[in-house]
Amino acid sequence: MKKIASAALITALTIPAFAAEFITIGTGSVTGTYYPTGGAVCRLVNKYKKETKIRCSVESTGGSEYNINTIKNGELDFGIAQSDVVYNMANGLKKYKGKQVKKLRSVMAIYPELFTVVTRKEAGIKSIKDIKGKRINVGNPGSGHASTAATLFPYLGMSKKDLGFAGVLKAGESPDALRDNKVDGYFYMVGHPTANIKDASNSVDIAITPVVGPEVDKMIKDNPYFAKADVPAGLYKGIDTPVSTFGVKAVLVTSTDVSDKAVYTLVKAILENFDAFKKLHPAYANITKESLLDGLSAPQHEGAKKYFKEAGLL
Repeated sequence: MKKIASAALITALTIPAFAAEFITIGTGSVTGTYYPTGGAVCRLVNKYKKETKIRCSVESTGGSEYNINTIKNGELDFGIAQSDVVYNMANGLKKYKGKQVKKLRSVMAIYPELFTVVTRKEAGIKSIKDIKGKRINVGNPGSGHASTAATLFPYLGMSKKDLGFAGVLKAGESPDALRDNKVDGYFYMVGHPTANIKDASNSVDIAITPVVGPEVDKMIKDNPYFAKADVPAGLYKGIDTPVSTFGVKAVLVTSTDVSDKAVYTLVKAILENFDAFKKLHPAYANITKESLLDGLSAPQHEGAKKYFKEAGLL
C-alpha cells in the first residue's frame, strides 16, 4: 500500500497539467509601441492563468528582425514584427536569401505602423531627399526601421554613404540624440501616438518629414505589404497638419514549435476582451476583429486559426 501511495504521489507531482507553461513576447524599445503592446497582450493572457496554467511575460528587444531570429532559435515564444520583415524572413527574400525562417507563423496583425522621419526643425529637412548629407539615425541592426530604410534607399537613388552620419542607435536612444544635437533626424517605423516622439517634441522643436514622391510610389507598387498612410495631426507638439508617408502592419508572430494551446489561449484572451484591449493603447483605436487578419505576411499558426474559426472570422 505504501508503495502504491508513493507511486501515486510521484505521478501527481509530475503530471504536466500541474505545471505552468511560460510564454515570452519579444517587443522593442520601452518608449515605442511594441513594448506596451506586448504588455497589453500579456495582461489579458494572465487574466486566465489559473484556468489555463499559461503565464505570459514581456521582453524589451532590438525589434522586428531580432524577435524573429530569437523565435527561430527557440529563445522567445512570440514576437512583434513589421509585416514586411515577416514576409521577407518567412520567404528568404532580399537580404534574408538563404536564411529562410521556415517555422515562422503569424498569429494576428495588430495595428498599422508608419515609416516616420522625425527631424530637428532647424535642420530644414523638408523632403525625404533632403536627408542627403544630414546626420540621420537609421536604426540599430535587427530593427524594422533599419530594414525598411534598406529597402527605401535604392528607390531614392541613395545609400547610407550619402548621409553625413548614419546612426545605429536603438529607437529609445533617438529622442535624446535629437535633443542633444547629435543627429538631425531619425527613422522610426511605429504605431502612433508614441511616447518616443512625444518625448522628442517636448524637448526640441521637431518636424515630421513627408515620405512621398514617384520613387516612393514605385517602392509601394513593388512591395505589396507597403501602403500609403498619414501620421495624424495633433499627436505631437508642433505637428499641426497630417504628414504623408507609408506603412506596414505590426504582426504578432510565433513558431510552429509553440503549442496550439498556447497560441489558441493568447488569441482567445484578446478577442474575448477586445473592447478592453482596444483601450490599452491609442494606436489600437481603429482596429477591428476583422482587421487582425489583414496583413498576415506568413502562414497563420494552427492554434490561431482554430480560435478565429470558432469566432466566425475565418
